[in-house]
Parts: sequence; structure tokens; C-alpha cells
Amino acid sequence: MPQASSHEPGSDFRNLYRHGLMRAAVCVPEVRVAEPNFNARATIALARQAHEAGAVLALFPELGLTAYSNDDLFHQQALLAAGLDALAEVVTASRTLRPLLAVGVALAVDGRLFNCAVAVHAGRVLAVAPKSYLPNYREFYEKRQFAAAGAAVSAQIELLGEHVPFGNDLLLTAANVPGLTLHMELCEDLWTPIPPSTEAALAGATVLLNLSASNITVGKAAYRNDLIAAQAGKCIAAYLYSAAGPGESTNDLAWDGHAVVFEQDRLLAESERFPAGAQLVLADIDLDVLQAERLRTTSFHDNAATHRERLRGLRRVRFELALPAGDLGLRRPLRRFPYIPAAAADRDALCYEAYNIQVHGLAKRLAASGIQRIVIGVSGGLDSTQALLVAAQTMDRLGLSRSNVLAYTMPGFATSTETRDNAWALMRALGVSAQEIDIRPSCEQMLKDLGHPYADGQAVYDVTFENVQAGERTSHLFRLANHHGGLVLGTGDLSEIALGWSTYGVGDQMSHYNVNASVPKTLIQDLIRWLIATDRFDAATNRILQAILDTEISPELVPAGAATGKDQRGIQRTEASIGPYELQDFNAFHITRYGLRPSKVAFLAWHAWRDKHRGEWPDNLPMERRNQYDLATIKHWLTVFCRRFFGGSQFKRTCMPNAPKVGAGSLSPRGDWRAPSDSEPEVWLEDLRRQVPDTEPGAD
Repeated sequence: MPQASSHEPGSDFRNLYRHGLMRAAVCVPEVRVAEPNFNARATIALARQAHEAGAVLALFPELGLTAYSNDDLFHQQALLAAGLDALAEVVTASRTLRPLLAVGVALAVDGRLFNCAVAVHAGRVLAVAPKSYLPNYREFYEKRQFAAAGAAVSAQIELLGEHVPFGNDLLLTAANVPGLTLHMELCEDLWTPIPPSTEAALAGATVLLNLSASNITVGKAAYRNDLIAAQAGKCIAAYLYSAAGPGESTNDLAWDGHAVVFEQDRLLAESERFPAGAQLVLADIDLDVLQAERLRTTSFHDNAATHRERLRGLRRVRFELALPAGDLGLRRPLRRFPYIPAAAADRDALCYEAYNIQVHGLAKRLAASGIQRIVIGVSGGLDSTQALLVAAQTMDRLGLSRSNVLAYTMPGFATSTETRDNAWALMRALGVSAQEIDIRPSCEQMLKDLGHPYADGQAVYDVTFENVQAGERTSHLFRLANHHGGLVLGTGDLSEIALGWSTYGVGDQMSHYNVNASVPKTLIQDLIRWLIATDRFDAATNRILQAILDTEISPELVPAGAATGKDQRGIQRTEASIGPYELQDFNAFHITRYGLRPSKVAFLAWHAWRDKHRGEWPDNLPMERRNQYDLATIKHWLTVFCRRFFGGSQFKRTCMPNAPKVGAGSLSPRGDWRAPSDSEPEVWLEDLRRQVPDTEPGAD
């Protein structure tokens, strides 16, 4: 078996295999029809490339050692013997190669000829899977040459001097890679209503391999991708597919050499189609994510239980991989903004849906309650802006006047002229009922009643000083709702809820209904950009919205000059206290969606954020907003996230108001997240301390 470096992957933060990922290659060699010796060399050359790239798995096309398009030549003994010799050559070469190779060859078993997928690793044949379903229609007549898997008698065959498991019921499990179990099927098997890979996935296979020939006709490639995405999505698995390519006979068919890697319904890698020569694509599959998705998808396991008798009959073949050490990079699409697609068309579709879910949810709540007025506090910041836009649109949809939105700006001790002016400009532009309530007198009375030092003229700006203002605003809003028969609309977003960045109870944590509760801060920003770009409002309103986007995020509770973590004007900066929202949204997504270890989240964040010149950015994000962070910064703010999320703010989430679920997740105890209010964060913090370096990882 090829050996890994003495530097074990488990000791190197940079190594992807340490973090529940595995690299796979899908290969399309250039073949010669009926020349197995040439095809073996072409296969070995690509396998060596996969090895050098750090892959532990390499998939090849159907019947690739002979070429697929031999037709009746498959009944020629000379060709079958040459195919067997080619397989032996690949097996010998695999002794010095790391990847498990899945190659295609025709084998005679039980007096019949089978179209087979052969798993080769470290100088051995591990398993052979015959094709289950043979196409015998349109351009394919495989039953003329081959027998289907169901016709096999033997469950074990002698091949190249060894006894090898034989059948379409084989699962190949890597003993030293948690979560990695493979299954092989061939081409047409995927096109059937119940592919063999379905049962394999229900029995535990996480990576499904398809050795295919699959000729190309106009429109077929898109259908293939849809089919693979659906199968990978249903099976909660990765699906690798390799189709025949250059060199196949074009008597009656053409071949496009299509190679793809899907992880559930997400395309990780795709080859160039109609290549001039051989090609290989690489992708890093997240086994942790697949296991996490299966763990939470109860219907998947219920379906497995229904078919338990059949699944118990599947056989397992165990093997061990030699894992490459060192920094291999990361070969998978990784969004800096996981809640926001980078592609403009996808982003537009998401924003359209998110905005309309917010509006629809609020409209239903008003209609069901018989309430026709909304009471909302407008600060001139992002969250209240988005909630106010939703409120105005909801009135339009219900056929009510926008004057039914009772909007109040409530300046306190640290409210800036900029945000106050933006609040007023927006309220006027939208045509809502706008008023201002100066909360300072009532706050001063509260501070005096409390005996707070500020009431005696001392510059004490503690949490009580801040929360008195937040509490006064919420208290006013609820009493205004009583007075006017309205509904208090909450404005706090998913990011603030995750970090516990709100005042509990009589504070901004509470409302009658909150349209932003499952919308993270980064998506709030993008929704406003989308509203500007799509001209939902007039030019004057768009200018106000842009001004709000350009304003520093601040709670504006401590007077300028007195705040810690302040900007150049001395104004409180939220992100100086709880971290950049773009990083914290990244953390929140991967921790709450998949339950990943913080050390793995740090690894992913390091790849996503360490170099602003690499990777894809949303094209609507200004250049000056494109940031980068080193590992020390990522670790620091991830520590803050874990401490706040796991150790101090769940009690606020336990009793959060009703809110529509908008995107990939929410933190409502009635929906996606149930947790004790008195848990400890130590296991997450310890993972960060032990597994993530304090400084940027260096080269070996």
C-alpha cells in the first residue's frame, strides 16, 4: 500500500483530510477502440495525476479498458483476454498509487459476459460490480453482448489469482476515513426508477460512483445533470459520474466525455465537454456535511427501515486508505456569503423569494388577527429599514393605505444626525405615518429612579445605561400599539439573534411579529441592494437606501467619544464588539446548519476569507467592501461566536416572537433550533483552542 507522509494529516490544520473532507477525481481518458494495452496506459496516466493531486478516489468510464463501443467484438476471446491483461496492468500500477480506482472492463463469469465496474486499490482488486440494468432500446443493444447482474450465480469470483466479491450489492468502506463508504453502478442503472445506488445509500453509502458511456445528443447533458442532482439529493450523498469521451467509435453515436461531481444537488465540479484529449476533474467532498444531513433527515432513515430486509443483504468490503499530508488547498465551491448566491440570476431569485416571504407572512398575520395597523421603530439602520419596506409593501398587498404603518423614530443619548435624518427621509419617501418621540426624558427619569450614576452627572455608560434606552423604545412601541390598535413589528435579524445582540424582554428582543428573524445581516444588506437595483421605489428613495447601506452599523446607545470599539468619529461600532457580520454569518451558517466543529468552520473560513483576490464575489458588492481576514482574526471572532451562541444567549431565543422562516435556517424553538438555555460553551471553545493555530499556518 502506498504510504502517507510521516507527517500525519491529523496534525496539520491545513490538511483537508483532517477536517472530514476527501478529494475525488473523475477521469475521462482518450481511448482507442479494441486496444486495451493503450487504454491501460491512458488510465494509469490519469490515475497518477489524481494521486499527485492528493485524491484518494479516481473514477473512470464504463468499459474504459477496452472502449465501450466494441459491440460484437466483445464476443471475441482475444479482446476479452486483452482486457483482462489491461486490468492486471492497472492493478500492478496501483501498488504505487494512493487512490482507489474504479475502472470498467468486460468479464466472463458463470459462462456469461458481464459489463463490470472493478474497484482496484494498492495492488489488489477489492470488488467487482456487474451492471444491473442493460439498455436494449434506441441506440443501445447491450443484451446482445452482456448479461445483467441478476443473472449471476456466483457471489465471489477468482480474478487475477485472488478471490474477489462479485455483485451489485457491495459497499466499500474506508476503515480510516469516517463516513466514507462507496458504491459502484454503471450508466443505465441510474436511469431506472430504483437504481442500485438508492439501496446502497440507504445502507450507508455516502459516495456513489457511476461508470458510464452515455452518448451525447442535443439536450442530453442537461438531463443527465438533473438526473444526477436528483439522485444525489434524494440519497443525501455525493455522486460521481464519468462518461465515455474521445476515441470511442462514432459509427452511429457521438460522445462528449462528460464528468461531474455532485454533493447532494450541488454541482462541485464539471469537465469540459467534447474535449480534444483526456481530462480529469477534482472535487473535495464534505463527508461531515453528508453525515449531518442524514442524521437530521428522519424520513431517510424511516425509508431505510422499510427496506431493512433487503438492506441487510448488502455486503461490505473494508479497506484502508493512505492519506496525503500537507496543504492540499481546497477544491470545492465555497461561498464567503453562504446565505447569498454569488451568481446574479440566483441572487435575484433568492431576494425575490425572501422579500415576498416576509411580505406574505406579515400579510397573513394581519389578516388572521384582524389588525390593520403596524407600529414600528425606525432607527435609520439596516434592520428597521428592511422591516419598514416590508410593512409598506404589505399594506399595498392588502389594499390598505401606507398611513396604516405608524413609524416612530426615537432618538436617544447617542443618536447621530445621520441616522436620524435617514430615518425621517425614508419614512417620508414611503408615505407612512411618521412621528418622532424623544426618549431621553423618560430614560433620564428611569436612570434617576434606579439611582444610576448618570443621573448624578457621572459619565457612566454601562449595560444598564444602554438597556434603559432599548427598553424605553420597546415599551413605547407596545403602548403605542395598545393605543392605536396596532401590531408591533420586530426588526432584529438572524445574526443578532445568534449572537444574543439584543435587550431581552422589554427591549428589541420582543415584538408581536418579526419579519427579519430568519434573515441574516448580510442578506438584509443584499435585499436592500436588490430593491435598489430593481427600482422597486423611486430614485429619491433609492438614494436614501444607499445612504443607509453606507452607514456604519451601530447601536447608537453610548455618546460619541465615550464608546469602546468606536469609529473615527467616536461612534459605537457594533462589529468591533461582536465581530464582522460577514464572518459571523459564515460561522452561524456552518455551525447551526450542519453542526460542524468550530475547528472545521475555521478551516473553511480561512479558505474563504484569507485572500480577497481569490474566489468569487457577489458582483453587486462594492470593491471597498471586499475584505480578507487572517487565521488569528478568524479564530478570535469564532471564539466570540461560540461563547455567545452556546453560552449566554439561548434564553433569548427560547421565547422569541413568531416569525416566518425565510431561508436556509432559523433559530426559532418552534422550527429549526431547540436548545437548553443553560448550556456551557466549553466543548466548542476547547476544540478551537486545541485544533486551530493562533498564527497563520506556515509552509512545511
